[in-house]
Amino acid sequence: MLTQLINARILTPQGWLKDGSVLIRDGKILEVTNCDLAVIGAQLIDVKGMYVLPGGVEIHAHGGGGRDFMECTEDAFRGAVQTHMKYGTTSIFPTLSSSTVPMIEQAAETCTKMMAEKDSPILGLHLEGHYLNMAMAGGQMPENIKNPDPNEYIPIVENWHCIKRWDAAPELPGAMQFGKYITGKGILASVAHTQAEFEDIRTAYEAGYTHATHFYNAMPGFHKRREYKYEGTVESIYLMDDMTVEVVADGIHVPPTILRLVYKIKGVERMCAITDALACAASDSKEAFDPRVIIEDGVCKLADHSALAGSVATMDRLIRTMVQKADIPLADAARMVSETPARIMGVYDRKGSLQKGKDADIIVMDEDLKIRAVWAMGKLVPETDTLS
Repeated sequence: MLTQLINARILTPQGWLKDGSVLIRDGKILEVTNCDLAVIGAQLIDVKGMYVLPGGVEIHAHGGGGRDFMECTEDAFRGAVQTHMKYGTTSIFPTLSSSTVPMIEQAAETCTKMMAEKDSPILGLHLEGHYLNMAMAGGQMPENIKNPDPNEYIPIVENWHCIKRWDAAPELPGAMQFGKYITGKGILASVAHTQAEFEDIRTAYEAGYTHATHFYNAMPGFHKRREYKYEGTVESIYLMDDMTVEVVADGIHVPPTILRLVYKIKGVERMCAITDALACAASDSKEAFDPRVIIEDGVCKLADHSALAGSVATMDRLIRTMVQKADIPLADAARMVSETPARIMGVYDRKGSLQKGKDADIIVMDEDLKIRAVWAMGKLVPETDTLS
């Protein structure tokens, strides 16, 4: 079936198209044009001058809708993914917090099976840990944290090709060997839950760590030891010009002023926004998968208030926070949830922008930046069409 979105403000890689139209057929974008003439035989959808943006590419989310990816089941994966799709996520890399090897293998089996399905929004598995600095564990489960072990990670990588990203603290013994190994296998290596200073970060970058997990969270900034001052992980990453970062753009994990600072220094090409959402995102449930976690002030945190532990945000909230609170232009905010994460994860050839031949992953937002419709691979996501 041929579908045509008309009367739209379309974000393209070249900028905004006013009064444009998007043609969709067989899950692909057939054409993006500034001509609003109806195509014969097309199902016409008038978006009434609203924003038409690329679908969100979520590269760090633990769950949603009351389900957590650490449950490792197909039912849990479907529940969490379908929840996020209603809010503008059209592609996702399900994230596991620090886990045991059997949990990783069970989740990888589920992920592999679901990735093989036609038009699957799941693009690969993201392992956040378990090779992290215990002193910066935050909301991670401490009993699972350890140093990188090649006898452990090599069989996992060799057996499960669905793993597309793996995070680690670069100062740990064996972390450089780990980074070189996984990047050699095409897996994104990301710096996370770390106390690394500049030399660690520079060495890590040379070993293949090109990305930073939830930038500013679970990593120190500028600090003192006795009378002397030292750069933190944050400043070290800023100094690595080509290192990309992701930021939890819920307005709570980092304040809007810091969102704007990251945007000002790293720019839209090297900054993407993530939800870092837990199971309680977009859910009536007030319980997280981890019993230590509570929901308070619109965010997940450890019950002892020692650390934040993930968010309850969805993709649409990231866009609103960046635009309405951090004064980032809508075009750039939209790119930071679509184009930039797609480039970081190596899927920009088919995701992340509204261009002829790419997957028809499209969101429609109104003036208040509320979701009005979502298409994933050309199919309207249930419960999202409020255009009429």
